[in-house]
Amino acid sequence: MLATGEQRVRLWQGTVETRVDVRGSGPPLVFLHGQWGLRPDGAFLDRLAQTHTVYAPWHPGTNPDDPDAIHQIDNWWDLIVYYGELFDRLELRAPALVGYSFGGMLACEIAATLPERVSKLALVAPLGLWRDERPVRNPMIVSPEELRRLLFADPEGEAAERFFGLPDDPDERVDAQVGFTWSQACTGKFVWPIPDRGLKKHIHRISAPTLIIWGKEDRLIAPAYADDFAQRIAGARVALIDGAGHLAHLERSEAVARLVSDFLRD
Repeated sequence: MLATGEQRVRLWQGTVETRVDVRGSGPPLVFLHGQWGLRPDGAFLDRLAQTHTVYAPWHPGTNPDDPDAIHQIDNWWDLIVYYGELFDRLELRAPALVGYSFGGMLACEIAATLPERVSKLALVAPLGLWRDERPVRNPMIVSPEELRRLLFADPEGEAAERFFGLPDDPDERVDAQVGFTWSQACTGKFVWPIPDRGLKKHIHRISAPTLIIWGKEDRLIAPAYADDFAQRIAGARVALIDGAGHLAHLERSEAVARLVSDFLRD
C-alpha cells in the first residue's frame, strides 16, 4: 500500500518527484500546478487530501531543488507521453485531473489526447486560449506590489503573505518569488507548448466532465474568460469564487477544495 510522502519515480527521461497523500478515501486525483510550483499550494492539497488520494508531481524542468529531475520537454507529444508513463508507474488508470493555471491547460491537453486516461477535469483559472479582444497583463513585467494586486483579491492577506513568504526580510521575500518566476520564464523551463499552436485546435475532443473555477476578483484575467474557455468543452460548467483573485485555491482553499471534492464525487 502507498504511504503518504514523496515518491521518486524513474521515467524514460529522468526522475520525477511526486507528493502522495493517501489520507482521503475518495477516488485518486492528480494535481497539476502552475508556473510557481507546488510549495504555495500546500494548504489546498492538504484540504483535497481529506477526501481524496492526492498525487502532485513536479512538471519536468520545474523542480529547482532536484538536480536529477527531468529536463525540459520541448514538444507537446513527448509531454503527453511523459504523463501517460507517470500515470502507469503510479498505477493510476483514469484519475481525475485538478489543474491550476498552466497546469489546467496541461490537464486539458492530456484529456484531449488520452481521453481514456482521464475521468474528470477540475480547472482553476486555466490559461491557454488567449483572444485578441481580451488582452492579458504580463505578470513578468510589473513590480512586486502590482503582481500582488493582480494575483490576489486581498494583496495584504494571509494567502498573499504565504505565497510570497520565502526569505525573512519582507522586500527579499517578494523579490525572491518574482525572481524565481522570471528565471523560469527566461530559461525556457516552461514545458507546455504555445497554446494557440496546440490546445486550441483539439480542445473540442475533451469528453471528460469539466468544472472551471475562477476568482471573481481576478485582476490578471477577467472572470469572463472562464466562459470563453467553457464554451469550447462540451458540457463544461463554470463556478466563480467570492473573495478570490487569480489564485482562488490559495485565497479560498477550503471553498475551492470543497467545490472540487463535491464535483469529483458527483
